[in-house]
Amino acid sequence: MLERCPVLAWAASGAMALTGYPDGEPVMSPAPALALLGRVTDQLAEATLATGNPVRADPAVLLTARAALAGFTRHGRISLGGAARLLRAADGWCAVTLSRTDDIAAVPAILAGLGVDGPEPTGIEQAWNAIEAAAFASPAEALATAVQSLGVPAAVLPQGVPSPGSSPWPPWQVTRISAPSPAGRLAGAVIADLSSMWAGPLCARLLGLAGARIIKVETPDRPDGARTGNRRFFDWLHAGHQSLLADFRTQSGRAALAALLATADVVIEASRPRALANLGLAPETIPHKDGQVWLSITGYGRAEPGQVAFGDDAAVAGGLVGWAGVPGQAEDEPVFCADAIADPLTGVCGALAVARSLAEGGGQLIDISLRGAAASFAAAPPLDHGPHYVRPDGTVSCPQSKRDHAVLLPRSPELAGRSAQLGADTDAVLAWLATC
Repeated sequence: MLERCPVLAWAASGAMALTGYPDGEPVMSPAPALALLGRVTDQLAEATLATGNPVRADPAVLLTARAALAGFTRHGRISLGGAARLLRAADGWCAVTLSRTDDIAAVPAILAGLGVDGPEPTGIEQAWNAIEAAAFASPAEALATAVQSLGVPAAVLPQGVPSPGSSPWPPWQVTRISAPSPAGRLAGAVIADLSSMWAGPLCARLLGLAGARIIKVETPDRPDGARTGNRRFFDWLHAGHQSLLADFRTQSGRAALAALLATADVVIEASRPRALANLGLAPETIPHKDGQVWLSITGYGRAEPGQVAFGDDAAVAGGLVGWAGVPGQAEDEPVFCADAIADPLTGVCGALAVARSLAEGGGQLIDISLRGAAASFAAAPPLDHGPHYVRPDGTVSCPQSKRDHAVLLPRSPELAGRSAQLGADTDAVLAWLATC
């Protein structure tokens, strides 16, 4: 049997094609992250087999599904989706994400916090130009602090290459919230998915493939923002799930959510801790049935509730970036790694954590963060295959195995049908909760 080369696998995955500058060659780093993800998906197959249907996920598809469906291509220090940028600071690098209207509106206040005078930016490109100029004159930490203070995602790229074992594995923490239950299983389990966008829904999708019933919870005023993005990607994540629409501003909406949280075998949520606390439904303050598993996904962990993050800037915070050469410069520059890579890594690890918890009886709160997951993958064991080369024809050469492989584009995942319309299953879910 031929020895598997992680770099050639990275080239075949589609993720390498998404990493680097558009007019430069694709970047081989960080190939060890894909190899580690392969071990995680193998462990997920084992864990789901213990309490449900075995889920054998393709690591390459998990990382590149959105890019494949949306037709994204690499943009170096601009994220594939265009909302995040890696900016050179006075002493390093910082990632900033301007994906929401409020983020763009906060730019003048960010500049004022950095002591920058000048006309107020009137458009997104002017906003980026102003922040980029301010970043160049500011320490990275000062820039990130000024941006985060306005509720806008920002992250400093750690100095140096992460060393193996520098971040904990597995990338989650567990605390006890109820007694374990010997009846805990994924097959037939009810999972309340309060999350949105990518990491949480991917976790729910994988657990649904293991046989769980997924109930996606949204509010009329803040439905999942991914619904307005690529429809095929949303369908891939949510096919077969039920949709519950509940207005948490009303007593009936809060009562429906409370009833679901009391009944569910697993809860997935990705809100700031204070959001559920304001509803009186924080996991630390409500009772839990025996064996219930609560997965809390945050940007930086429940111990740092004030910091927001999305997949691209969180990956930078964890040190998970590619490094690309620039003509005329002696040193390589960081570039975004694949597509918001902290999101799919967190979603897969979250699914593994839930599956393992249920197999052990559950009754646990699992705390996992986008930054923590990215940091753990950035610290994956380094390659021991020696140097590799990208040939002019776009293939990667592995001298040790004496093999080459083309750098492939991402491949689209198989779709299993459309997801439910917003709130389409609300009446049925409420009727079921009334019988519980």
